[in-house]
Amino acid sequence: MGRKSTVPAPLDAATSARLARQARAATKPELALRRELHRRGLRFRVNHPALPGRPDIAFTRVKIAVFVDGCFWHSCPMHGTLPRNNRDWWQAKLDRNVARDRAKDSALDDLGWTVLHVWEHEAAPAAADRVEQAWRERTCGIMP
Repeated sequence: MGRKSTVPAPLDAATSARLARQARAATKPELALRRELHRRGLRFRVNHPALPGRPDIAFTRVKIAVFVDGCFWHSCPMHGTLPRNNRDWWQAKLDRNVARDRAKDSALDDLGWTVLHVWEHEAAPAAADRVEQAWRERTCGIMP
């Protein structure tokens, strides 16, 4: 007897194919943040494979993980939307994304990492300010 899948089926094959083509790394907001951090002299690893959730940006020496979250895919409280078509499927999918985000945050926290999330709508300089502040706190030994 097989286990019942908790993953809802997409509306159709075209939707499934479109989702498979979505960029998962090196999005425009992520690249803008990386450029800004690099311009400030901060060096980091990208999509570190040994860490839970493969953070978009990882400062391994000071244990800071940064995720650049899309407003739609991660249910931004300001800009997150829910499509009208196949609403239940989308709600379940987006809820799973958020639950997965919290699980990887918890796993990183258990390893002693500070986790930061940057929304795609945040300006790169402002987001870099937050990341740099956390980096400075960790490098100076001042824990928030």
